[in-house]
Amino acid sequence: MPKTIANQLIQGDCVAGLASLPAGCVDLAFADPPFNIGYDYDEYDDRRATDDYLTWCDQWLAEVSRVLKPDGTFWLAIGDEYAAELKVAMQRQHGLHCRSWVVWYYTFGVNCKAKFSRSHAHLFHMVKDPKKFTFNVDEIRVPSARQLVYADNRANPKGRLPDDTWILRPQDLPDGFQPDDDTWYFPRVAGTFKERAGWHGCQMPEQLLGRIIKATSNPGELVLDPFSGSGTTLVVAKKLGRKYLGFELSKEYAARVTDRLKETKSGDDLNGAAEPLKSAPSTAKGKRVKSLPSK
Repeated sequence: MPKTIANQLIQGDCVAGLASLPAGCVDLAFADPPFNIGYDYDEYDDRRATDDYLTWCDQWLAEVSRVLKPDGTFWLAIGDEYAAELKVAMQRQHGLHCRSWVVWYYTFGVNCKAKFSRSHAHLFHMVKDPKKFTFNVDEIRVPSARQLVYADNRANPKGRLPDDTWILRPQDLPDGFQPDDDTWYFPRVAGTFKERAGWHGCQMPEQLLGRIIKATSNPGELVLDPFSGSGTTLVVAKKLGRKYLGFELSKEYAARVTDRLKETKSGDDLNGAAEPLKSAPSTAKGKRVKSLPSK
């Protein structure tokens, strides 16, 4: 791979950009594409006909699979509307194998009418070779309930790894959402959060990308994001000592991501709480609204 490919953001269409890359050059790819739910992007129409949207997804998925190394890993973030179709396509058409179907549960969800409010996204953990891939178990271990709650001598001193569950207040369940479950709890990056870039409405939490990049790549390897958006994947890759390559259709977003990358140094701490359940106040410790007057 030419040295000029690594550590840059390329403004332009990702399908054409990916097609220009040599096969087998990427260690880890993460994609958070448009969900085709009518989001107001500045240079992309998020209201495509279903067949058109799925055909387009096939095009960029084929390129992502092609540029992955034989032992490479791909993560896809997607909403409910097309999760099933894209999982089947990745397995049947693009030669990928599903290791985990993670559900990302977040607070500050999107309020909906006539349906349950949207508070999750799907994270498909796919690999090219089901017998040879990177998974750094010890990079993402946390203390287990056996260690913290039960003082069980049988507990692994190293802790344990990072479920589809309905829950109102995850911080009220100290044993809920453990790191070895397939439901991950990270708050969505809301408008009041310190890490909020402020110019992109679909910003991923750095800690969520941190877990993915630590677990499924190694320092010095190349991390790809074909839909860079707010640039979080590239920023976290740089902080964690990985090489990065991104594509972004929007000229405005690309310029802002470039500025964000310039302000980022390898070794910088990730924004946000690594264990959000510990940082969120429980109901018992929360603020109280004064009693409402009787009607």
